[in-house]
Amino acid sequence: MISYSPEEICRILNGRYFPGTHPPAEIRYLLTDSRKLTEPGQTLFFAVRGDKRDGHSFINELMKAGVKAFVVTDQKVVTSGADFILVDDSLAALQLLAASHRKRFDFPVIGITGSNGKTIIKEWLYQLLREDYSIVRSPRSYNSQVGVPLSVWQFAAGYNLGIIEAGISLPGEMARLQKVILPDDGIFTNLSSAHDENFESRIQKVDEKLKLFSQSKRLIFCRDHSVIHDRILNSGLIPANIRLFTWSTKVKADLQIGRIVKEDGKTTIKGVCNNEFVNIAIPFTDDASIENAIHCWAWMLMNQYEQEKIVTRMALLTPVAMRLELKDGINNCSIINDTYNSDFGSLQVALDFLEQQKLYRKKTLILSDILQSGQKKEVLYADVAALLAQKQISRLIGIGPDLSSQAKLFGCEATFFPDTDAFIAAFYSLTFNQEAILIKGARAFGFEKITQLLQRKVHTTELEVNLTAIENNLKVYKSRLLPQTRIMCMLKAFGYGSGIHELAGLLQFHKVDYFAVAYADEGVELRRAGITTPIMVMNPEIQSFDLIIRYQLEPEIYNFRLLGALAEEVKRHNQEFPFPVHIEFDTGMKRLGFDPSELKQLIVRIKNYKQLKVVSVFSHLAASNEEIHDEFTRKQIESFSHLCDEFQVHTATKPLRHILNSAGIMRFPEAQFEMVRLGIGLHGIASLEQEQKFLLPAATLKTTISQIRQVKAGESVGYSRRYIASKDMTIAITGIGYADGFSRSLGNRKGVMLVKGKTCQVLGSVCMDMTMIDVTGIEVHEGDEVLVFGNGLPITEMAARANTIPYEILTGISQRVKRIYFQE
Repeated sequence: MISYSPEEICRILNGRYFPGTHPPAEIRYLLTDSRKLTEPGQTLFFAVRGDKRDGHSFINELMKAGVKAFVVTDQKVVTSGADFILVDDSLAALQLLAASHRKRFDFPVIGITGSNGKTIIKEWLYQLLREDYSIVRSPRSYNSQVGVPLSVWQFAAGYNLGIIEAGISLPGEMARLQKVILPDDGIFTNLSSAHDENFESRIQKVDEKLKLFSQSKRLIFCRDHSVIHDRILNSGLIPANIRLFTWSTKVKADLQIGRIVKEDGKTTIKGVCNNEFVNIAIPFTDDASIENAIHCWAWMLMNQYEQEKIVTRMALLTPVAMRLELKDGINNCSIINDTYNSDFGSLQVALDFLEQQKLYRKKTLILSDILQSGQKKEVLYADVAALLAQKQISRLIGIGPDLSSQAKLFGCEATFFPDTDAFIAAFYSLTFNQEAILIKGARAFGFEKITQLLQRKVHTTELEVNLTAIENNLKVYKSRLLPQTRIMCMLKAFGYGSGIHELAGLLQFHKVDYFAVAYADEGVELRRAGITTPIMVMNPEIQSFDLIIRYQLEPEIYNFRLLGALAEEVKRHNQEFPFPVHIEFDTGMKRLGFDPSELKQLIVRIKNYKQLKVVSVFSHLAASNEEIHDEFTRKQIESFSHLCDEFQVHTATKPLRHILNSAGIMRFPEAQFEMVRLGIGLHGIASLEQEQKFLLPAATLKTTISQIRQVKAGESVGYSRRYIASKDMTIAITGIGYADGFSRSLGNRKGVMLVKGKTCQVLGSVCMDMTMIDVTGIEVHEGDEVLVFGNGLPITEMAARANTIPYEILTGISQRVKRIYFQE
């Protein structure tokens, strides 16, 4: 990697240089996210201001971690303890530095944009071309205003082809990315409705994306997207002499697709190019994969690859792992499965995900050789060793000859095997117990066999939790808040059924301000799992006060009995500082909380209890999601505001105030106060239909078909013979029942499931461990997947059929149902 001095970077950025008292750092790494620090002594941190976070607030933390160089926009943070570069805009400076770095390299770069398929095309081009080129490419989906410059910063001597993807959501963004990427070749994938709301029209969106190719030499696109085709020809945004390579299934093009045949899990695509018949076969049958593969095919044809080589390589395309999976493992371990690719960039991403798992102190990495990296193995694995040391990996299990040959580089506990079979042969002599295990391997090593050994063998019914969706939903709600408004995330009821440890680790990684749990036991679990974020206990019991104090939890106090008992317990513990408590007022819910008539007595008691400190006061809205009750809701908010004013005046304190829940955040933004509480919205369930389009459902419940049976007309199905067949039919017995959380109220044609995208009614009574569904006319087999709720069958529909609410569905999913967590 090329290194830069801070002074050299300052010249590139036209900034003001404030050197520290120490020798200047040698900059090799750029950082915008303080949580992803790897090499502090060689890192330059860009303090970027966002809607909710200001990078300047993390400078002290990073200096303590050893970072010695910063790009900032606020001169007040400059100290002599590090090198500072003062600029007008940190994000623009990041892009300017990356653009300057890009110009040092003359190897060709492919730039990819469009609404869908960018990452798949980039990864498939890598698979198809890696035998011919040493390729540098964007890690995963690094295609944003920050991700693109970080991707281009990877450019180094030894590479001879770059593949970079670029995505935008607002006008003006692509022009900035074009200067960073400077693509020689372009691929415009397609156009969908994503981010339409931010553009005046589809034409404006296409024009914005086309700015990526304003200096390109060649451009590949599908003529069937008429808006794209028209704007390429008529917008004037791309060079007049650019070489266009088109493909189409409908009209004349450079690659004219004549026939697409799907059978036996593969697709054969036949066409004509340069007046010659050409064809490929790919091991996929979905339309998106076909479109992505043709884009890749077009690039190879444009570069005059031999037909035989194209056919051979296309047939070997493998799925691109778009997600990291977290599963329960043997002996109380957690398994993170990332077994489809292995390169340094994706290893960094996977280790960041591993770092979020706070439940285990011991962290094991099972790693294969990193294939076709373009680096000498001594240099590559020295970087890997440094990364593992920085991430405090406890144990490395290395598999492959190259990694084994560099064993001396690794300072942690390490064991090496020449291949996967050798590891499997030794598996039962190794110990795996109460640790987090990241399995990271190139597909050629067949690490799925290792995953099968380490994964706990449990019930086939699974609840998939999309952590990327949780992140998206958090961002959506943050966007509705003022920059200074804090967020308390609700983790009660096993994190709404989705897993308390995993959600807490993710949300702490994203620096939410508070957690709330129902009982002290849940808070203790989180503390033992390494969670340090403040935790409010909403249903404290007097007998749990000792645990609450010892584990630094913060109880909600809703009556004088709890208040007096806690004050005595705190006094008994000889607390050095006042102990934090949260006071709840009842403003109309008629559940827990001090009544407004008790305010004066409460103020007197609080003033007398010097050992307690009120850190927040709050109340619950009874019907914030229902417009019919808006007048009542506003009265609650008004009453709460008055109570808070009185409390603050007479106690001379300024505790945080919060009353809004997920629905309230969307519907009553004027009542944010200092904090809001985010619960069901975090899981992608909105109270307003117009808001649902911005949220991503996080949970998907799946099971499998255990058996298929033929039922004749007149025969009964299930207990109490509640269903009598009116005709001959085929039924499937699924592996989910009321003990898993599938309500008995969904029995006898009230509930439905999806099999191969088709709706299947529940027949007869729901049993404890299984449920029967009607699959008549559907080609199904034992072991096929069944969707209980998720994409195509929303949890809200299931809740409506069960005459309940999504909260009850989620929290009712049994602990015996396996949770699988993944991050895209």
